[in-house]
Amino acid sequence: MKFDVMKESFPQLIGGVPETLLLVIFSLCIGFILAVIFAQLRLSKNRFWSWFAGSYIYIFRSTPLLVQIYLIYYGSGQFRIFLQELGLWTFFREAWFCAIMALSLNTGAYTAEIIRGGIQSVSWGEIEAGKAIGMKPLTLFRRIIFPVAIRQALPGYGNEIILIVKSSSLASTITILEITGIAKKIIAATYAPIEVFIIAGSLYLVMNFIVTRIIEFTEHKLNPQFYR
Repeated sequence: MKFDVMKESFPQLIGGVPETLLLVIFSLCIGFILAVIFAQLRLSKNRFWSWFAGSYIYIFRSTPLLVQIYLIYYGSGQFRIFLQELGLWTFFREAWFCAIMALSLNTGAYTAEIIRGGIQSVSWGEIEAGKAIGMKPLTLFRRIIFPVAIRQALPGYGNEIILIVKSSSLASTITILEITGIAKKIIAATYAPIEVFIIAGSLYLVMNFIVTRIIEFTEHKLNPQFYR
């Protein structure tokens, strides 16, 4: 009987993988863009922008992701009239958009600190060499600082990707039918939580195994001297 439940649950749970991957990919892409911007602001000599970026990072790193999801999804309803006037209510009434927004803001805060650490690890010698040949600040950042920072930050960012894959399961709390959401639906019908969650957990395990292999491959390509 238990084997039958697992066998029947597997195709349904596999059907939730695309939704999970979309949540993860969109969140990571948006979050990475936010992270680069806020990492730069955090390092700004302008006190206001440095404080602003630091406040954003502190708030989203110091509060639970689940609370952030609830505040965005359920809290936005209290500002419905205001959001309608801005033409944004169409987005905020959708659970999928709210989940993407919460995951993006959360990973953006963590990734900003990872990138900031990477930027600060760039040696002054490399920066001064770029300035010596006449590079403008934007070119210097694009050609020297950012590539070096990414190489330094990649191991930490790899951990953040894994965390977001797992954190995507919280989207099920606001009715999104990704892997965990489908698992809950099956459990409500079969009363077999252990069997269903074994399959669901295995899918997350496989996804994160693939992620770790991709990260290791990327690290090898960016830092071949450490893998001889």
